[in-house]
Amino acid sequence: MRAAVSWIRAVVPGLPADVTTAQLADRLTALGLKLEAIERPGHDITGPLVVGRVLSFEDEPQKNGKTIRWCSVDVGAANGTGEPQGIVCGAHNFAVGDLVPVILPGGVLPGNFEIAARKTYGHVSAGMICSARELGLGDDHAGIIVLPPDAGAPGDDVFDVLPLRDEVIEFEINPDRAYALSLRGVGREAALAYGVPFTDPADRPAPSSPSAAYPVEVEDPVGCPVFTGRSVTGFDPSAPTPDWMARRIQLSGMRPISLAVDVTNYVMLELGQPIHGFDRDKLAGPIVVRRAREGERLRTLDGVDRNLSVEDLLITDDSGPIGLAGVMGGETTELCETTTNIFIEAAHWDPVAIFRTERRHKLPSEASKRFERGTDPTIPLIAADRVAELLTTYGGGTVEDGVTSVGAAPARTAILIDAELPARVTGMDIPAATTVDNLRAVGCSVVEDGSSLSVTPPPWRGDITDPFDLVEEVARIVGYANVPSVLPPAAHGRGLTRSQRLRRRIGRTLAGEGYVEIVSFPFIGTKDLDALGLEDSDPRRTVLRLANALSSEEPSMTTTLLPGLLKAASRNAGRGASDLALFETATVTLPRATGPAPIFGVDQRPSDAQLDELDKALPAQPLHLGLVVAGERERPGWWGEGRAATWADAVEAVRRVAESVGVEVTVRAAARAPWHPGRCAEVMVGDAVLGHAGELHPRVCTAYGVPGRTAAAELDLSRLLEHAAAMVEAPGFSNFPLAKEDVALVVDASVSVADVEAALREGAGEYLESIRLFDVYTGPQVGEGKKSLAFALRFRAPDRTLTEEEAGAARDVAVRLAAERLGAVQR
Repeated sequence: MRAAVSWIRAVVPGLPADVTTAQLADRLTALGLKLEAIERPGHDITGPLVVGRVLSFEDEPQKNGKTIRWCSVDVGAANGTGEPQGIVCGAHNFAVGDLVPVILPGGVLPGNFEIAARKTYGHVSAGMICSARELGLGDDHAGIIVLPPDAGAPGDDVFDVLPLRDEVIEFEINPDRAYALSLRGVGREAALAYGVPFTDPADRPAPSSPSAAYPVEVEDPVGCPVFTGRSVTGFDPSAPTPDWMARRIQLSGMRPISLAVDVTNYVMLELGQPIHGFDRDKLAGPIVVRRAREGERLRTLDGVDRNLSVEDLLITDDSGPIGLAGVMGGETTELCETTTNIFIEAAHWDPVAIFRTERRHKLPSEASKRFERGTDPTIPLIAADRVAELLTTYGGGTVEDGVTSVGAAPARTAILIDAELPARVTGMDIPAATTVDNLRAVGCSVVEDGSSLSVTPPPWRGDITDPFDLVEEVARIVGYANVPSVLPPAAHGRGLTRSQRLRRRIGRTLAGEGYVEIVSFPFIGTKDLDALGLEDSDPRRTVLRLANALSSEEPSMTTTLLPGLLKAASRNAGRGASDLALFETATVTLPRATGPAPIFGVDQRPSDAQLDELDKALPAQPLHLGLVVAGERERPGWWGEGRAATWADAVEAVRRVAESVGVEVTVRAAARAPWHPGRCAEVMVGDAVLGHAGELHPRVCTAYGVPGRTAAAELDLSRLLEHAAAMVEAPGFSNFPLAKEDVALVVDASVSVADVEAALREGAGEYLESIRLFDVYTGPQVGEGKKSLAFALRFRAPDRTLTEEEAGAARDVAVRLAAERLGAVQR
């Protein structure tokens, strides 16, 4: 909504004279009318722009068929000499003695158009006699502006005569502030901002008459609760729009067209009630408001033939549709240069019907923008009468006595509110009297009954429907800037939940290992599942499809975190960052065959049983941990050779995560997509499988564009946290020295390292502090189908130094148990 400051001041004459446009905009923004921009049309005009009197002129035909006038113009002392100014002008709509606006050399017109004395048509033209378009006052370029006889003396400043330098505030009007799409609404807010009286331009008596201005029948009172009209006869279609009205319309962002059209637009801007004028002589029979019928068509004022929907509200006569109600009129009855008799229609339309029609036909208009947000249903007849008054004042003719009025404005419902509610909600000290005064200031009718208030919103505020809407009205007037900033006290014994603490511990652990956390979209498509190499029977292919997906390529909720991680790794690798370690903790969605969720009413809180039903219909959403590591894990340099990331790094990261929450995990060989079948480990707690880690299959690396031999892991973090210790105890330390024992065992190639390590750990006893595999050998020395595994065993007692015999005995027991279980032979 664009509102000229001069028009606002005309509507609210009590505004303080020293209030600047910026200050006014700030106050209105604080009340909820968000400032979009402040424009200053005409402020780019500089230099001498003065009143000139035409002393004489000569018409000079040119070879190009054009006739110019060589004018002698008195500009007083503005040119420094007092001599008449010679100016070439192409317009012919002035006479000797007329006063005209003249810009002299050195001046600048809108568009940075600099004026200089230059030779043209055989004369040196020292300036320009200006048209409305050249001064930015309109689109009229056919003739220059002829000033009124009392405009001043030659040489006087034209800025004192023409409204050239105005200021315009453009507001971004929210849908619930429809009343502000008018000077009536903006003016009311301005008066409210400065506590000055407001005179409602719609506060005028509505006309009445026993006869109708034109016969009207409303078949759909729901779509059209109110339909009113007045008739004007003997109108002069050639009458010009007054300059002040054209200027206000132009500053509001609309284009002046003709007096009849401009008056309807002006009243719409003034009161917020869209108006439509029909050429009464073109109407055939009574007007009927109804829904469209199958197959009906209408050519609207924009020249487009439109196929109508049976849901469209229409204005019709005996010839058929003549207007798309609340959106745009039809060509057959439009006002034109020969219109002398006008029927003025002002109605109140159902906002939903207008919104749907506008979207259906892709036909937004100034009228529909207001109707779809809701207009004041009590002023259509007042607005129609205002249009009739302006038409006859400036275009002649007569307002007929008849008044068309069908229907009545819906009654407003009172809202009960506790007078102390605004204070409780906002935290501000708002006395009950302030609440009452502020509600009345916005137009509400308030009846006090002790601490309760019965508040009836004004008809132009369809957005006020419950007590908290009233709280908002009170709060915005008191001022949101006055809402105290108070930090609520933390309740005793609260803080992060156990799950939150454990998740943060896991994040810190992985960050310490060099991993970077990412957050990816939880959506997936068939292409991602194919890229992972999942079989058709894989449960991860059972996904929850979204009804309104953001992307048709990823229409489902993800069942695994790996696609998001691999896409992030691919983007990094594509930008040269191929050495990376990423992780993510997020939920995945695992559908269950529970059927659709029940739908309950919103009139009351669901019962506990209903909430249980809703919970049962939800898919399982366990928390997962995913990580990806690729490229160089250790960089080479003068200190030595680097090391590429391998499957072992993914497994080690999983171990570190488990240790951080006090869980001991075991790993064993497994085969599961998308991992390489020979380099995949299954992570377990007892007999429960938590997830998998290892090197990705080469086809998966190629499909996602990540470096070859990229490793990854994914764990069910929800299940891991179920086994997490309430408190992880720090390891104890002994002051006594280590006892070191190394063993090399030959086993079948099919025996896993984890099984051998488990046997050694069990057999080594209580003094075993650590066990580490440091070498794997296959070759002729151990035989075909065999491998040698070398382990470093470290023993330590908490209270004494272990003897060689004790350490050796523990080693021998460990080797013996590995031999019994796995057929291991010590080398």
